[in-house]
Amino acid sequence: MHPIEELAALRNPMPEPDTVTPEDCYADACDQVLEQRKNDALGLEAAGEELKTDPLLLALDDLKAKKEAVDAQIRQLLAWGREFHGSRPYGLEELARRAGYGISGVRTAYGDTEIRQVAAQIGRQPNRPRRESTKGGR
Repeated sequence: MHPIEELAALRNPMPEPDTVTPEDCYADACDQVLEQRKNDALGLEAAGEELKTDPLLLALDDLKAKKEAVDAQIRQLLAWGREFHGSRPYGLEELARRAGYGISGVRTAYGDTEIRQVAAQIGRQPNRPRRESTKGGR
C-alpha cells in the first residue's frame, strides 16, 4: 500500500463486524469507507503537491483544526449549560464528567468570549449576570 493510501486508511477506518445496523448493510458500509479512503488519498496527494507539504503533516494539521473546533464547541456548550439553561444551571459535577473535565476545569473552561458567542448564536442574553472574572474574558 502506498503511504498516502495508508494515511487515508488510518483516517477512515473500516467498521468492525457487528457494529453496522442492520447487519446486512455491513458490505455497503465497507464500500463507503473504501470510497472515502480513495477520495481522501486523492485529496491528500493533491493538497500535498499544491502546498509542497508532506501529506502526514497536512493530515495532522487537519485533525488539530478539528480538535480545536470541537474544544471550542465544548466550551460553548458548557457556557450555555451554566449561564443560559433554564432557571438553574447544570451542575458542575455532571458537566465535568460528560465533558471530560474536572469541576474546576468547567469553571474555567469558558469565559466572556464564549458567553458572547453563545448569546449571539441563540439570540438572547444569559439568564443570570456573570460575576466579575479575573480571567479577562478568554
